[in-house]
Amino acid sequence: MDDNPIRVLIADDHQMVRSGFRVILEIEDDIEVVGEASDGIQAVDLAARFAPDVVLMDVEMPGMDGLEATRRITASDGPSVLILTTFDRDEYLFSALQAGASGFLLKNGTPEALTEAVRVLARGDGLLTPAITRRVIAAFSRPGARAPVDPRRLDELTPREHQVLVALAGGATNAEIAAALQLGETTVKTHVSRVLMKLGARDRTQAVVLAYELGVVRPGG
Repeated sequence: MDDNPIRVLIADDHQMVRSGFRVILEIEDDIEVVGEASDGIQAVDLAARFAPDVVLMDVEMPGMDGLEATRRITASDGPSVLILTTFDRDEYLFSALQAGASGFLLKNGTPEALTEAVRVLARGDGLLTPAITRRVIAAFSRPGARAPVDPRRLDELTPREHQVLVALAGGATNAEIAAALQLGETTVKTHVSRVLMKLGARDRTQAVVLAYELGVVRPGG
């Protein structure tokens, strides 16, 4: 097992928020805060300079906002981005998903939720809670919300992998998928990995986005 700490960059325009997150994270032996950014421009620069594993990203920041910063960071196959949100603006959620964010977290959540989210993203997994999944579905229900995506991405999926993708889009865990398809969890993990590879998705979150964009699943269906 890798003994190196998880490297985290915090991007938020409020000093008190950054300091609070730093205190919460640095209590943990396996997490290290490598930098702080007060706007999107700094976030992109520091992400390239420090190569963190996870970036905590606020949305509303002066200059370059968190959505554009997320787009630039993930475009270069950079670290996973965890969006910090209050869910005041659902369009932020939708836009951040398309920008490449791997997870979302309420700012008024618990310290335990924050540290666990960082660990989940550091493992290469996406973070979509049932509440967030419902908002994703609502976002894709809006007229014109679905962006055109090449459907040929689906051609390489086997029938079983297609089933797994549908289950992922419904927010199912590996254990739930295993029970529904009568498979072992190790087999499900293998299928999930192959789905991500064939779709070119960096994690489960992006696979869910693609499932809706490609019409594999439809809101309400």
